[in-house]
Formats: sequence, C-alpha cells, structure tokens
Amino acid sequence: MNDLTFLPATEMAWQIRERKISVAELVDAHLEKIDRLNPKLNAFIHVDPERARREAGYADAAVMRGDSLGPLHGIPLSIKSSVEVAGLRWECGTRLRAGIVGAQDAPLAARLRAAGAIVLGVTNTPELLMAWETDNLLYGRTNNPWDLERTPGGSSGGEAAAIAAGMSAGGVGSDGGGSVRVPAHFSGICGLKPTPGRIPATGHFPTSGGPFALIGVVGPMARTVADVRALFEIMQGPDEGDTCAAPVPVRWPEEEDIRKLRIGYFEDDGRTPVTSETRAAVRSAAEALQRAGFQVEAFRPDGLEEARELWTKFFVKVGGMLIGPMFQGREGDISPILKQFLEWSVAEPEFTGESLLTAWFRRDELRAKFLAQMKKYPILLCPAAAIPAFRHGERAWQIEGQSEWKIERKTVSYLDAWSYTEWFNLLGNPAVVVPVGRSAEGLPIGVQIVGRPWEEEQVLAVAAGLEKECRAWRVPPLCRRYGRG
Repeated sequence: MNDLTFLPATEMAWQIRERKISVAELVDAHLEKIDRLNPKLNAFIHVDPERARREAGYADAAVMRGDSLGPLHGIPLSIKSSVEVAGLRWECGTRLRAGIVGAQDAPLAARLRAAGAIVLGVTNTPELLMAWETDNLLYGRTNNPWDLERTPGGSSGGEAAAIAAGMSAGGVGSDGGGSVRVPAHFSGICGLKPTPGRIPATGHFPTSGGPFALIGVVGPMARTVADVRALFEIMQGPDEGDTCAAPVPVRWPEEEDIRKLRIGYFEDDGRTPVTSETRAAVRSAAEALQRAGFQVEAFRPDGLEEARELWTKFFVKVGGMLIGPMFQGREGDISPILKQFLEWSVAEPEFTGESLLTAWFRRDELRAKFLAQMKKYPILLCPAAAIPAFRHGERAWQIEGQSEWKIERKTVSYLDAWSYTEWFNLLGNPAVVVPVGRSAEGLPIGVQIVGRPWEEEQVLAVAAGLEKECRAWRVPPLCRRYGRG
C-alpha cells in the first residue's frame, strides 16, 4: 500500500529528516484525505489548511538549511476540540460555546508544536464529552471508518476516526471514563490514559478540577504504540495549571526488567459479561505476551464493583451537578445524548456534604487496597469494553455471559458496557488500549493494559511487546473503498 498517510508517525519523521519526503507533500496528502473522507466521517470540525501549508513550508525550509529538528518535525496531528489550540474552535460540542476559538495553545499543544508537529485541525466530540459516542447539535454525528452505521466511540470519537482513517498521524484525546480507550478500541488504534497530572490537562474544557481532577486526563492516540510513546514523551511533564502535576521523570525500563513483570489477566469482571470475541481477544493477548517471554497468570483483582459504583458517583452524579445549571434558561440547546446523561445523573442519590466526603474516603481506601494487589501483578490485562463498536442510537445489548454453572444471555446497559475502563479513572491507573482481534462482523477489538500510577513507561513497554506479537492494525474498509491504496 503506497499511502503516506498510513505510515507510522515515527516513520514519517525519519523520512522527513532523510529528505525522502517533504513536509509539504505529507501535509497535502493528509489534507486531500480529509477533503475526501471527512464528509463521510465528520471527524474534523475545524481544519486550517492555509496555516498547515504555511507551517509545512517553514518546516521544509528548516530541513533544507540543516537546522536541528524536533522529534515530530513536520508531522500532521489533530487535537480533540475540548483542548485549547490557538486559532481553532474550542467549543466542546455544545451550543453554549458556539463560536469560541482558542486564544492560546494549551501546554500540551505548545509542547507538540515545539517538537515540530503541525496541527491540522480539531475533532468532534459529544456535547461536553458526556457520552461514549460522538454526536451533538453543533456538528452532528461522527461515523466509524470500519462501518459508517456505527460510532467510533466517545468522547474522543472524532479523534479516533480521524487517526484510524489516516486523516491525522496521531493526536490528543481526553478520558474521564474511557473516552480515549473506548474510541481506540472501537476504531482499531492505540490510546493511552495516563496517571492524572502526568500530562497537563491545563487548557481542557470542562476544567479538570475537584473530583474531575482525580479521574479526568488528556492522553495521546495513534495507530502504533511507538507513536503513542513518542507523543507521550513530548506532552508529559508538570504544569502549574494542573492540580495533580508532579515532577516525575521519564524512566524507560530495560528489556530484561520488563520481562520480569508479572501480568494478571481476566476476561470479565464477574458482573458485566463481554462478547465471546472480546474474551478470545484477551486470551489471545495473554498467550501472545507469554510467547514474548512474560509471566502471565489468571487474576481478577478485588474491588472492581466498588470502583464502578464510586466512579458513577463522581462522574455521573457530580458531572450532572456541574453541567445541569449551565443550561438554565437554555434547555432547548441540550443535545439528546447529554439530556439522557443528565437524567441518569438526577436518578442517582443526592449528595450531601457527608456523603461526598464518605465517597471520597472510600475511593482513597479502595485505591490503597487495589495498589496493594498490584504489588504481585504490576500489570493487568483485561477487556477495554464489553462490546465492539455499536450501531448509532443503541443503548443496550444482549450478551452471552458465562458463569461457573451455566451460560446465559444477559442485557448489558449503556453505562455498564464501559465499566472496564471506568474503574481505572476512579483509581488513577495508567492504561493503554492495543488492537488485538476482530469481531464476527470484522470490527476491531482492543485489549487494555493497566499499570500502577506514574508507571506509563512500563505499560507502554508491555503494549509494544503485545503489538509486536499480534500485529493487528489494519486499514479500515472505508479507506480501502475510497482511498487510493
């Protein structure tokens, strides 16, 4: 396949440095693909081709002069429209912010630009990010390049669709309950949810504060683990605007040390069943890591159900408490998806000062117990979600669950399907999703690799080993149908 836009970002950077391709050529290839595919996908909501081509000219001139080049010199990226980027729309999918344009770059965007990246544009989200699919009243629905009748996930669905389709070499999403990892899983790419504070959330809307600072993060998304690693290295580091920031240095482990890590895996949580293909993907990943020399054992940690319940209190209940008043007098501007989220929030028990403090203490106690279990298993392997990408508008699924005594079909509800990612937002663990398998309908299935807080490097190293064994990334059908290659 001769398509520049599907090269790994690290390969693009090498070819630019070696003068095998020009930045202008690479940027034009991406812009041409956006023109061709974005009308079908609706992933980008704002692209600035003039600025991108102008920056490409500057980047090519630097190459010709023999200047020192950044690690992402000339690489075309995208950023979720919940992150401030100077000159690009910063609306977060809501009419309440219609027309708002970034006045300055968020720290992570500034770091990417300083490394030489070219930001092509910003991508679509559900309204105020409160969904695992991407649709809003401002820009409409984003479709999955694997099947236009399905969602690429949310809330970083526009970002995932753009990267999977080769309209962007990589980019940035945000994740408060799976919003990087579920879209990566649905779209067949990789995505990292870091420890809160490892990559600054400064410049994100809604603001990362209070309980949201404990569970909400920004993180890199790309088609390969190596590209996620490259983006992570550049974006990571403390910023005074992030209340969880800490001066943690990058510490890439030696290969022999990584192989000593014990990995615990589980196919389901005992409460929410997953599809048979999802179970098979986890088993396949466990076997692949064993072949790669890792010690992999069946292990399901205690406390998952309490983590799910507490996540619901902090994200769903508190999220509704913060967002609901924003629409007072403008109820007609609420998108159907956000309206449903607010209904779920109202249905949760009301918080008092005492119950909020109790939940906060329960979270910290649970986190301590969970991390104690991870002394034996510093890496966990598990599903990213109960199902692959779902059809637009679906809200429940019949899944065949397996227990010790029998197999039975169970209805899995919308919120429950993503509990596999929600736990680790509540607990603050870094986690990466890597594509491993396919569903019977040919949809991608990713698995989730989870580590201890501040140990993103170990998570990414294990993910790289899994990716090398599985080599599961594929060009989506839409791109084969409408692309050149």
